[in-house]
Amino acid sequence: MISAYRRTIGLLFFIACVFSNTLLAQERIQLADESILNVFLIEPTDGVDQPSPLLILMAGGPGNASISRDTSQWLGSGFARRGWMVAVPISPNNRSFRGAANNNKIKQLIVELKKRDDVATGKALLAGVSNGGMSALEIARREPQNYFGVAAVPAVSADNTNNESLNGFPVYLRIGGDDQLGWADQFDSSVESLSSAGVDLDADILYGAPHMFRMEWDTLEPWLERFNAQ
Repeated sequence: MISAYRRTIGLLFFIACVFSNTLLAQERIQLADESILNVFLIEPTDGVDQPSPLLILMAGGPGNASISRDTSQWLGSGFARRGWMVAVPISPNNRSFRGAANNNKIKQLIVELKKRDDVATGKALLAGVSNGGMSALEIARREPQNYFGVAAVPAVSADNTNNESLNGFPVYLRIGGDDQLGWADQFDSSVESLSSAGVDLDADILYGAPHMFRMEWDTLEPWLERFNAQ
């Protein structure tokens, strides 16, 4: 398992190098609980002159500074090119944003970011890679009315997960067919777990892809456009 995870991180580093020209701004943002959250911000690259919709993108693994920076470069930049203001938070305790306490920090972060003139009011979009995808689903289950949807690339949903609050909620799910952590074996059960709860699900296996993969923008981009118009 450790060897597979190291290969995954190696791939992520390689992709990050490809997109190393992405300009990142890291900010220290004080939350309502008086804690500080470090966040990489990637502004839209199309020169928009109006507030942009907000995307919270959570990195995989522990969600530490290194992995969050790499995620900002190889994936966050793709969302920014499509008009999103992207925030990639750094986990305060190396647990990604799993669990109630860390879930709540994302909620507080969104409140603070919406105070900016260049961030649109209203709902935010959640996205995440691996542990970040699991975090995004956890956060959405708590208050789905606050979010456009979740792009989980990848994530899984256990058979006993209560997804009832996500009835009618949009979720984009992709899992690599050659996932080194065995998540492809959980694809069918994850689809069943989400679909049986009434989730508005766009799910697929990317055959031949590993745990971390290049985004399938030809399907993700149309999925995103439904929210850009809102």
